[in-house]
Amino acid sequence: MKILFVSLGCDKNRVDTEVMLGALASFGYSFTDDEDEAEAAVVNTCCFINDAKEESINTILELAERRKDGQLKALIVTGCLGQRYQEEIQKEIPEVDEILGISSTDKILTALDETLKRNKLYTHKNYFEDLGKRPVGGQKRVITTGGLFNYLKIAEGCDKRCTYCIIPKVRGSYRSVPMEELLKEARDLAENGVTELLLVAQETTIYGTDIYGEKKLPELLHKLCEIEGFKWIRVLYCYPEEINEELIQTIKSEPKICHYLDLPIQSGSDRILKKMGRRTNNAEIRALVKHLREEIPDICLRTTLISGFPGETAKDHNETMELVRDLRFDRLGVFTYSQEEDTPAATMPDQVTERVKNTRRNKLMRLQQEIAFEAAEAMIGKTVEAVIEGRITDADDEDGLSYVARTYKDAPDIDGYLFITGVQRELMTGDYVKVLITGSNEYDLIGEMRE
Repeated sequence: MKILFVSLGCDKNRVDTEVMLGALASFGYSFTDDEDEAEAAVVNTCCFINDAKEESINTILELAERRKDGQLKALIVTGCLGQRYQEEIQKEIPEVDEILGISSTDKILTALDETLKRNKLYTHKNYFEDLGKRPVGGQKRVITTGGLFNYLKIAEGCDKRCTYCIIPKVRGSYRSVPMEELLKEARDLAENGVTELLLVAQETTIYGTDIYGEKKLPELLHKLCEIEGFKWIRVLYCYPEEINEELIQTIKSEPKICHYLDLPIQSGSDRILKKMGRRTNNAEIRALVKHLREEIPDICLRTTLISGFPGETAKDHNETMELVRDLRFDRLGVFTYSQEEDTPAATMPDQVTERVKNTRRNKLMRLQQEIAFEAAEAMIGKTVEAVIEGRITDADDEDGLSYVARTYKDAPDIDGYLFITGVQRELMTGDYVKVLITGSNEYDLIGEMRE
C-alpha cells in the first residue's frame, strides 16, 4: 500500500515524520508524493501560529474529501494541531480516522493497520499518551532531506513558557533524549551519507539538564564531532540567556562545528521582553553578541523578532530597530505577533492592529535588508568552503559549469545561497569545495572555484 505523508511546520516535525516513515517502511509500506496514487494519507500538523494552523486545516480538509470519496482508505492526523484540537477535529472532520498525540507517534503502525482492517469512515480510537513521556532516539528513519543534510532532535517540549507561545501546553515540558540514543541515531545518519548535521529542539542550550542535572550540549557536541562522515555540525535555537562559556569554547575549538548560532531574541525593548516572559534584556543581548564576536570573529548570528506584541509602542519598536542597527545580525527574520488562544498574551490589553504589526515588520526587514546586502558585499575577495547543492544546467555556458552551494553561514532552507560559475569539472551534490567570492546579488553570493 502506498502512503502519502504530508509534513508541515518545523524541522522537529520533520524528524517525527522520518521516524514514522521508518516504522512503516520496516513493515512493507511504501510512499508516494502523488495524491492520485495514494491509498492512505498521514498529515503531521503544526499550530504554532495562525498561518501554520490554517495550512494544516486546509491540508486535512483537502484530503478528507478524498477519504469521503473512497480514494483514500485511511486518513490519520498527527502533530501539534491534532494534540491541541482533538475534539474539534473529531467533530468537524469525521473523515479523519485516527488522531495521534505528540507522545504517540510510535503508534502509527497500529493506527494505520487498525483503520485499514476496520474500513469504516468515522473516528474510532485516538492515541494520546502522557506529554511527560520521555522521547526516544535512535530509531530507524527514512531520510526526506535528500541525504546531504539532516536534523537531530535532541529534546522535546519546553519549560520557558513565554507568554505568546502555546508549545509547552501542546508538546509538554522539556525532555531530553538520552545521549547514547542520540549518538546511535547520528551514526545511522552518517552511515546513510549525511554530511551536515543540524541539532534542533525547542531549545538546544539546556540539553541534558532534566536527566543529567547539568547542561550537556557541549559534551554531546564533542562526541558528535568524533563520528566519521560529518563535515559540518550546526546548532539551532539557542536561547541567549542559556549560552555559557563552555558552549562558546566548544564551538570555537571543534573544527566540525559551524561558526553559526541561532539566537531568538524576539524584541529589543526591555518592557516588551518582560511582558513576553523572556529571561534576558537589551544590555545582556548586546553583551552576549559582543562576547561571541570577540571569541569567534567569523561567527554568523541569526535571530528572530516579533513585531506588534500586545502593548508594543512606537518607542518599543524603535528600541528594537536600534538594537538591530547596532548589532547587525547576519541573518534575521520577523514574525508579526499571532494572538494564540490559551496563552497569557492573547488576553493582554492593547492588542496591536494588523496594519501596525505589518508596518513595523516591514521597517525591520528593510533595515535588515540593508545590513545583509552590505555584509554580502563585504564577503567579496574572501575564500570560503561551500557544499554543493546542485548544478544549474540552464546557466552553463562556454566558460564552464554553474552550481548552487551553501557556506557555513547558510542553514538549509532558511538562509541564502552561493552561486558558483565557470567551473571546469563535474561536481557532485555534497562535494565540499573552496570558493573565491567575486560578487553578490542581494542576499546571495557569487563565486569561482579554487582548487
